[in-house]
Amino acid sequence: LQVEHPVTEGITGLNLPALQLLTAMGCDLRSVDRARDFLVEAYATDGEGAAYDPFARVGAKHTMAARITAENTADGWKPTVGAIANISFQPLPNVWGYFS
Repeated sequence: LQVEHPVTEGITGLNLPALQLLTAMGCDLRSVDRARDFLVEAYATDGEGAAYDPFARVGAKHTMAARITAENTADGWKPTVGAIANISFQPLPNVWGYFS
């Protein structure tokens, strides 16, 4: 599971960690309504053989993930620690975010 999985979750509406745990427990993902619906859409055709795009119904939905990292250029770009003195994000309606 990549650190960017919230991007995939934001677009698909699927809870990836939960689906991974269910898979590890041997559960059939076809029994999970949202996962089954997504997979059916992903492999459906338009009746004329053209592949259906499951993302087409998502509409104008965007997701972005960002990671702040610090590397020491004088030490071969090795990761380093430090304090962020100031950071500002501009919230907008219908925008959700979190820090971890």
